[in-house]
Amino acid sequence: MYRAPVDEIAFTLKHVCGLSDLQKSARHAELGDDLVDAILTEAGRFAAEEIAPLNAVADKHGTPLSDGKVSTPPGWREAYHAWIEGGWNSLTADPESGGQGLPVMMSAAALEMWNSGSMAFAIGPTLTIGAIEAMEKHASDELKAKYLEKLVSGEWMGTMNLTEPQAGSDLNALKAKAERRDDGTYRIFGQKIFITYGDHDLTDNIIHMVLARLPDAPAGTKGISLFLVPKFLVNDDGSLGERNDVKVAGVEHKMGIHGSPTCTMVYGDEGGAIGWLVGEENRGLACMFTMMNNARLAVGIQGLGVAERAYQHALAYALERKQGRAPGDTGEGMSPIARHPDIKRMLLGMKARTQVARAICYACAHAIDMSKIAEDEAGKTFWSERASLLTPIAKALPTDFGVEVASLGIQIHGGMGFIEETGAAQHLRDARIAPIYEGTNGIQSIDLVMRKLPLSGGEHIKGFIAELQAVADEVAASNRPEFGATADRLSASIRDLEEATGFMLSAQAEGRIGDALAGATPYLRLAGLTLGGVLLAKGALASSGEPAQRLSERTLLARSFCETTMGETAGLKSDILLSAEAIQAFDAEALAS
Repeated sequence: MYRAPVDEIAFTLKHVCGLSDLQKSARHAELGDDLVDAILTEAGRFAAEEIAPLNAVADKHGTPLSDGKVSTPPGWREAYHAWIEGGWNSLTADPESGGQGLPVMMSAAALEMWNSGSMAFAIGPTLTIGAIEAMEKHASDELKAKYLEKLVSGEWMGTMNLTEPQAGSDLNALKAKAERRDDGTYRIFGQKIFITYGDHDLTDNIIHMVLARLPDAPAGTKGISLFLVPKFLVNDDGSLGERNDVKVAGVEHKMGIHGSPTCTMVYGDEGGAIGWLVGEENRGLACMFTMMNNARLAVGIQGLGVAERAYQHALAYALERKQGRAPGDTGEGMSPIARHPDIKRMLLGMKARTQVARAICYACAHAIDMSKIAEDEAGKTFWSERASLLTPIAKALPTDFGVEVASLGIQIHGGMGFIEETGAAQHLRDARIAPIYEGTNGIQSIDLVMRKLPLSGGEHIKGFIAELQAVADEVAASNRPEFGATADRLSASIRDLEEATGFMLSAQAEGRIGDALAGATPYLRLAGLTLGGVLLAKGALASSGEPAQRLSERTLLARSFCETTMGETAGLKSDILLSAEAIQAFDAEALAS
């Protein structure tokens, strides 16, 4: 069973992550609290009643390939069409294309609930939404007129085709080819692997966004172009024409997300797949990054969604399962394991990590929205840099937490967690891909350290750290004894972050790139934990007008996270400052010889 935490989601949006900033703007003036609550309630209902019951079914059924066609699990097609009939595919799209023009924050909240319902289901529409934004920003008016409206409605779905057998994280090695034709089209040749929803039976057409090289393209990523390649060609009247020269050659057998078809796609076996250029020649990576940046936040939300589902699953089991006698219990018989201190520790850790993931993802969405409504260049620059800074954190930490929370869920189930029948193992199997795809979390760490810390000459990250300290100071000034050591722990972690940031900026300035890269992953976790503790504390401060139970719960979460998990920051700082020499001295090739 899954029950959407609508109240907690709404509170986080409104009181922690700044939805009110958007509601005050002319662009979103009609987005009142009543409308926000109505959208969240209905999204939660759909996730719980329509999507969640199909999750275990899809896990067992998978996506078989037969006669060149992929079949989705039972109930999948019906659920998808109910989803698009509800208008969920068009939440953030431009109203001129048939969209609702809502902020990314609302899409992030809905996406969390759909991923809790089923990560395998939600990932397909997520890629379509990314394709929509790429087309809105980069496609010609002719392509928009022919394809955009049906993508926005969800009548057609979109994919993202980057990866090739020899080109994973490093797209310099990309070999797919594109050839110009006199009629303005291109012919696409090559193979792409790990293509999510590359083929399926949910929609009549699939619009592939494909990276490929032109014959005269410069080497490296500067020579990559982006092409729109439909599964079926589209006639001038909008009807479907003949099948394009693109086919699915295989479906991967994966550890998790079995309901999501992960395909090997082959282009051009019969003369070339017909494609159309999106954006400019040799500028395709910039266009694709529109999709990838959206996808990175969306993958962070996948980690969040699975964490919430795993927590609810484990909590229900802990309340039902009885073993031993908990300290202080005086009744007859055994106690529910939820009363035992070690189970409490794990449940509290699961819930705190989940709320941290939620707050970080929504904060990133808020920065993206603010960058779109900023009225002057200074504001646009600030919020664009804030979104850039938060995106790798919002992708990496929530996905790491998704794995950690799902693993704790299995531990709480004990031996039954290792048995597939209980469903606890599926959460971990599903969650495990999220730290890997859309740029591994190691890649996110490198991006954060090498590209995002130097923004505005390092001044943006310094201002960000000052904002974190201001919240810690507010906690200290509140003089609330229930906060315990929260303020001190926050300040200590912020100092750790400040010192580690100084090290990273100095290492780059001095050309010690290896030192910076060796500490990149612990740096991202240090930054994420510190931000997460601050956001939990901000929520506790903001809940002072709420009923005592919610006030106590939010304060307890902030305090427990700061007094336990944030203790990692000192060790992470040590990893960054002290371990670079040993890491760089390690020679795996020599060890293996």
